[in-house]
Amino acid sequence: MNKKDNILIIGAGLCGSLLALRLAQRGYTVNVYESRPDLRTTDISAGRSINLALSDRGLKALRLAGIEDKVKPLCIPMYGRLVHDVEGNTFPSNYSGRDGEFINSISRGELNGLLLTEADKYDNLTIHFNKKCNGIDIENNTAQLYDYETKAELKVKGDVLFGTDGAGSSLRKGYYLERKFLFSFSQNYLTHGYKELEIPASKEGKHLISKDYLHIWPRGEYMVIALPNLDGSFTVTLFLSYDEGEYNFNNLTTEETIKAFFKTQFPDALALIPNIAEEFFNNPTGPLGTIKCSPWHYQNKNILLGDSAHAIVPFYGQGMNASFEDVTVFDAILDKHEGDWETIFKVYGKTRKVDTDAIADLAIDNYYEMRDHVANPIFKEKRILEMALEKQFPKEYFSKYSMVTFKEDIPYSQAMRKGRAQDKAILNMIADKNINMQDDLKTLLKKVQQETEAILQDDNIAGLK
Repeated sequence: MNKKDNILIIGAGLCGSLLALRLAQRGYTVNVYESRPDLRTTDISAGRSINLALSDRGLKALRLAGIEDKVKPLCIPMYGRLVHDVEGNTFPSNYSGRDGEFINSISRGELNGLLLTEADKYDNLTIHFNKKCNGIDIENNTAQLYDYETKAELKVKGDVLFGTDGAGSSLRKGYYLERKFLFSFSQNYLTHGYKELEIPASKEGKHLISKDYLHIWPRGEYMVIALPNLDGSFTVTLFLSYDEGEYNFNNLTTEETIKAFFKTQFPDALALIPNIAEEFFNNPTGPLGTIKCSPWHYQNKNILLGDSAHAIVPFYGQGMNASFEDVTVFDAILDKHEGDWETIFKVYGKTRKVDTDAIADLAIDNYYEMRDHVANPIFKEKRILEMALEKQFPKEYFSKYSMVTFKEDIPYSQAMRKGRAQDKAILNMIADKNINMQDDLKTLLKKVQQETEAILQDDNIAGLK
């Protein structure tokens, strides 16, 4: 192990900040370069991603860095979804049948700021803001930077370089532009984009709707969700096609059409958003895409982590959690092979990619589930059964959602495989009337387990592992 290695990290977002903090705690000299100004002193939200869902995988990584207790006060627990229909009726759907399981709404800016503040405590860690990366020489581990403050160009070099600069990663771009090795890359967009709006707090600073839920207005071709903020407001996100259907981003161009759309589809939400037209026009429309690539590293020199390696759509609430889990997994591999960066990089990629591919696929699945199925009677019946099984058999039954969200010891790939089989088993039995919801729960659990196992065995025979 050579703790004199100079670690260079491009990107001081959530993943980069946590990675820098953890490497500094391990004794490395770390320099982080970030294109944006310091978000603790400058508002850089620009109408995007104000709050996120933090769950057990992310909390495990924060615990590893010793800051979980400092993050908890920034969290608002959400115990399930509250579904709003067109008439304004609401239907709760808990995330888990077990007590004490919930996800947390948290401000991206507040969390990132906390990570930066914790990082500042280490003399061996320096964060350089306003330094845009214009390219990386992957062979020589040098980054070409532009300093927004001095208008000067500079070059920095690291013994080891990490690309944590998100979906538009300069390091990943270097991988496929320099053609030093065989590099596979795919980028797939949904036909839908997103726009963020806001439900403000009441005059007393209180939440106007329940803060205990993630609110969802599913409408098939589009949907709205809302997550609570500590100041009493809600961040509202509209998911809508760019150019398909009666309503889309391309034809909602006037205050009248925007209000007409919300009045017919989301009337109770419209009543809570007083400045909807102003926010709609001023806030950007963002794309929703999935990035997969391989390999994630070049020799023993540099490597991609977080969204740079595996950006996903937000519908499982696992983008940040997956990036934080990257740090947990990387740290464990570092324990075993410290000093041998090439082995560390190879083992990490081989260990991790199958799971990030899985959560990317699950996030797409959940997009259609949230948009189309949460109000479906068979889906509701399935959720009622799952909640009952989890409540009665908290150590024996875990839904797919629970395995992904609350079982950080189960890899995403295993959660996907078993969870999909369970979903198929329950939905088939409900649709075929092979299951009587009046039976005792132990009988129902046995039926679900037997049918799930049969599906898993069929998948094995078919090579669908």
